[in-house]
Amino acid sequence: MAEQQSLGALAVRNYAEAKELIGRLFEVVQPSSVFGSPVQVGERTVITASETWVSMGFGFGFGGCQAVPPEEADDPDENVGGGGGGGGYAGSRAVAVISVGPKGVSVEPIIDVTKLGLAFLAVFTAFFAAMVKLRKIAGG
Repeated sequence: MAEQQSLGALAVRNYAEAKELIGRLFEVVQPSSVFGSPVQVGERTVITASETWVSMGFGFGFGGCQAVPPEEADDPDENVGGGGGGGGYAGSRAVAVISVGPKGVSVEPIIDVTKLGLAFLAVFTAFFAAMVKLRKIAGG
């Protein structure tokens, strides 16, 4: 089965390192990451298929300051500013098994019960919260 892949927190100090990190994030979404290596099981060949994702964010900020050299400033804090930030995540999970055999090809989905359970709980919670609010509005 395809394994969960991710890159941990990394400090990026310059453009070259940022470019390398972005390249590493996109390595996860190559076709070789989506389809696993074929495995022979009796007369069948089994291949896993995965979904992959990459998300990134970058930001920067800087405080308002006057163009006054620090030694000439009335207040030493008036020339203070800074910021920065960025991050990313890449991952994958198995979603199907492709089986090739003497009787043809079949694709069997892999059901993620945890994901379905969490989705159900989210919908149930939203429904319950809406019902409570409607009862308060209706005065009941």
